[in-house]
Amino acid sequence: MKNTAIIIPTRLKAKRFPNKPLAKINNIPMIVHVLNRAKESKVGEVFVATSDSKIIEVVKENGGTAIVTKEDHYSGSDRVHEVYVNYLKNSADLIINLQGDMPNIKSDSISKLEKFMRNDNCEIGTLASLIKSKEELSNVNAVKVLTKEELTNDNFVDAKDFFRIQRSLNNANIYHHIGIYAFTNSALTKYVKLSRSRLEKERSLEQMRAMENNMSIKVAFSDSTPLGVDTENDLSKVAKEMK
Repeated sequence: MKNTAIIIPTRLKAKRFPNKPLAKINNIPMIVHVLNRAKESKVGEVFVATSDSKIIEVVKENGGTAIVTKEDHYSGSDRVHEVYVNYLKNSADLIINLQGDMPNIKSDSISKLEKFMRNDNCEIGTLASLIKSKEELSNVNAVKVLTKEELTNDNFVDAKDFFRIQRSLNNANIYHHIGIYAFTNSALTKYVKLSRSRLEKERSLEQMRAMENNMSIKVAFSDSTPLGVDTENDLSKVAKEMK
């Protein structure tokens, strides 16, 4: 069995930007942009996982599949797992958790990650891109990843750490982390059974739960940096880029 599913967890109650999945970019709701990029990757079926009826309605109106989930999940990956268990019922061996606030992610970045996961024996995979400025490095909303080796277009390397706050620049292998995770089905099941970890809570980074429990995360290089939308100012920036 080799089937990939892309699951996009999303909700309306984000603290910094309530209702952001439905915020419009070029008259199209943000969640629909993400849905379309996922479909264009052509790696497998695409599902939106949410507890909000308004999102379900918009997704269905735009030709997508929305799955109703519980409201009280600590992380997007926990929401993704609910869809995997209750809807996919073990029919996928690779599950991609794509964050619903990256409307300009490239579809070929998604397919590249899927290809690396198929060719490499690891539990979790993700993407990263170059950091282009000191401002980006110091921005707490831009998550960074430290890798064991330099990233190239052709390698898939181990992550050593993820963080928001600027660390020492003595190590050059620091990149802008992109909010997408590919899990093997066994890794996803293992992950959600773990308790929320200390650094996951301190840094508000769910991947630290995996790191602190010695689960392997590998990183592939993306030649673009999709803008994560956390505020209305971010929305304005990404709207300009997508015109």
